[in-house]
This record gives sequence, C-alpha cells and structure tokens, in this order.
Amino acid sequence: MVKLSKLVLIVLAFLPCLAVNGQQITPTKEQIIALTPEWKGERLPDGRPKTNDKFIERLKKVSLEEAWGYLRNKGYHNQFEGDWMMLRAEQVMVGRAVTAQYMPLRPEWDKIIKAAGEKEGRIGGTNSWPIDVLKTGDVYVADGYGKIVDGTLIGDNLGNSIYAKSKNGVIFYGSVRDIEGLEAIQGFNAWIKGADPSYIQQMMLASINNPIRIGRATVLPGDVVLAKKGGIVFIPPHLLDDLVLNSEFVALRDAFGHQRLREGKFTPGQIDRQWTDDIKKDFLSWLDAHPEKLPMTRAELDAYMKERTW
Repeated sequence: MVKLSKLVLIVLAFLPCLAVNGQQITPTKEQIIALTPEWKGERLPDGRPKTNDKFIERLKKVSLEEAWGYLRNKGYHNQFEGDWMMLRAEQVMVGRAVTAQYMPLRPEWDKIIKAAGEKEGRIGGTNSWPIDVLKTGDVYVADGYGKIVDGTLIGDNLGNSIYAKSKNGVIFYGSVRDIEGLEAIQGFNAWIKGADPSYIQQMMLASINNPIRIGRATVLPGDVVLAKKGGIVFIPPHLLDDLVLNSEFVALRDAFGHQRLREGKFTPGQIDRQWTDDIKKDFLSWLDAHPEKLPMTRAELDAYMKERTW
C-alpha cells in the first residue's frame, strides 16, 4: 500500500493533467517531495529542496567542465545544455530552479488551465503565473519548445517583476522581447534561444514546477542552476555540497601542484599520478601555510579529505 501511494504521487507529479478534482497547475508539496526522494534535508514551503545558500554562492567559482564531469561520474549524463544567447555573458547565475512548461495552444485545454488558475486565485496572463511563485534565489526555467517568433515569454515589465522577486534571472528554451529594456534591469540576466519584437501568441502554460526538458537536459523543480558563458548545468540538489567541495579540493590540488612544478620540487609525472605519501604530506603542510587559499572552512576540508581517495 505504501509503495502504491508513492507511485500515485509520482504519476500525479509527472502528469499535471491528472488530479483528483480536475486540472492541477502546480504539484502539491507531497508530489514534489516524491519527485526528489534523494534529498534528505530541509524543504521549501512548496516542497522543493532547500539547498544551502553558502554552497550555491560558492558554486559560482566552479567551472562547467568540473560540474559536468562530476555529474557524469555520478551517472547523471543529461544535465547540460549549451548554445545560448546571453544578456550578460560575463555574469554567472546560480540558484534554485522554478520550472514551467509551455506548449502550442490547444484551446479546450487552455480554457481548463485558465479556469483552474482562476479557481486558485491566479491573476493576469498565464505567462505571469510562474513569476508569482518566485522567491529570492530562484531561477525561472521554462521550456518554450524553442519558439522565437510569437514565443516571447517575457518583456521588460515581467523582467522587472522577476528580478524584484528572485534577485536573479531566467533560462528560457524560447525567446523574450524588449531586449533593451531587459538589459536596463541591473543584476538581471537571461539565457535564451533568441529575441523577437513580437508578442506571445498561440502558446499556453501547461504546468509549473513539474519536470521539464531544456534541450539536452532534464530539469526538476529545485535543481541547482549553474549558468555561465559556456552553457548551463542543472545539478540534482542532493549532489550540490559534494560537487562544490570536490571542485574546491581539485582547485587546491592544482594550485599546489602548479606551484611545486614551477619550483621544480616535483616532476609532472609525480604530480599527475596517484600522489605518494611524501607529496601528500607536503600538500598538507602547504595548506597549513596558506589558509587564505581555502574556499571552504578547514573543518570542511578535513572532513572531505577523510572520505576522499587521493
């Protein structure tokens, strides 16, 4: 019976058109929890994993290659999407995903969606509904199925609202309008597939905070976003802390190795293979001598090194 109940929750979360009392725009908290069972920590009020803000901030310094390589080693091969148009290529964006699914307009389904939204107290156009749920640190991630002309999910008015609520930006597998107005919003950023002066037409919102596809990637509500010039990695929440610590540790190893190579103390062959006990000892002494180089606390580093095979 317990297994059956969990299965029902998962089915409802994946298929938003199936709800006990009719159309459901957003999964319940219990359904989102069922979608993200690997997360064992605190939850946001809507059920998304409440990943640690300090690790999200430290994620900004992690390269796309390091994040992508780590996830592939963990068996997650479909978490990257590249080839984006960016509002500010030099500005990194990180945060927790709020997802939205858009589809080509189907009139009778669109009527059901709007009626359900009205019953839930939602106001305005349906493309504003995902914005209403944003909180500080969220990233609005939408599948607009690559539509550019008449596929503009926001303009500068909605862009201002997004930044006011999230202090972040958007990732749209689709397009935006009013690009100059969006650029004028200080701090706002966007990864999009294009821009067009047209208004949104013949599109409908299908769901909020359900799993979506963004190009090559599958994105779940609460995934942690790492968006940079080279593309975007969507990180399962339960892997965030270890991914960041792993990247920071590799960066420390590299800094130490590069210094010792410049000094001629070790050869490339010694540094590029499994370290000997002498090199490990020298590395630990180097860490003690350079505490300013640590991006984590020493306690975090020591705990991490206990679990790591060098």
